[in-house]
Amino acid sequence: MRIGRLILYRLAQAVGMVLAVVILNFLLIHGAPGDPVSTIAGASGGMTPELMAQLRTQYGLDKPLSVQLGVYLWQVLHGDLGYSYYFNLPVAHLIAERIPATLLLVVSSILCAFAVGTALGVLSSRKPNGLLSQFVTVVSMFGFAAPVFWTGIMLVILFASVFPILPVAGMHGITSSRHGLEGALDVLHHLVLPAVSLSLIYLAQYSRLSRSSMLDVLGSDFIRTARAKGLSERVVLYKHALRNALLPVITVLGLQFGNVLSGAILVETVFNWPGLGRLSFDSVLRRDYPTLLGLLLISSIVVIVMNLVTDLCYRLADPRIKTS
Repeated sequence: MRIGRLILYRLAQAVGMVLAVVILNFLLIHGAPGDPVSTIAGASGGMTPELMAQLRTQYGLDKPLSVQLGVYLWQVLHGDLGYSYYFNLPVAHLIAERIPATLLLVVSSILCAFAVGTALGVLSSRKPNGLLSQFVTVVSMFGFAAPVFWTGIMLVILFASVFPILPVAGMHGITSSRHGLEGALDVLHHLVLPAVSLSLIYLAQYSRLSRSSMLDVLGSDFIRTARAKGLSERVVLYKHALRNALLPVITVLGLQFGNVLSGAILVETVFNWPGLGRLSFDSVLRRDYPTLLGLLLISSIVVIVMNLVTDLCYRLADPRIKTS
């Protein structure tokens, strides 16, 4: 199957999957006990039953669930994600406002973890019993064992009280400029701790996966053949072995781009980073249905798109793979 036909085929599948995800998310969220009006009434210190009924009518919550679902699907098909109950803003505006911060955090964390973790895994595979290999094993075990929120809290304590050289909250300094080179450097300064906290667990996965994959490939017949031909160890390692060993790492990379939002929720909450993760946390607390559904829809689309991109990268990395 050609690349063009493959993309069209997968896009057609993606449309059906997105529709199924939208319906499932809607039913699960609206099936939970309570409603947003009760939350608003509790937050405002009390509300008369008449006013609560008026708000339910205004938000359309008094209609049957099937009618609410039909209205929501019609809105989504027309590109309307609804209106936030809590923020009093269009959901699309809220998400568009937070996307740059989350993209910056997620992309920098994943790319840093991928580059450093793969390099550590490949280098440690050359001497499986060496000091570097043991160091990678210890770092990997720590990365797997330490929850991302615990790592974030420890970094906040360390850099807030012992080494106050990096900001521990927010995306901008209070007196810093938000424009030009000074503003960009200020954002990067604030990005260091959240990115390190989020990337540590993924670095552990990449280092262990690339190390084990390289060890498997280095024991293959074609590697022995390459060495028997007199090729240098550098050519054997980086030209023949690494390309094959990266296939499972690429698969994990694509899947993690979609799943990393769950980790971003914790990191953005700990470091007060103004992204989609923090918005998701606030929406869950306040039962802001439209905002939560919009965030879940965007997350689903990201996962599906990244799976498609992963398939294409997999095919490009290994020409032996034929799509059918």
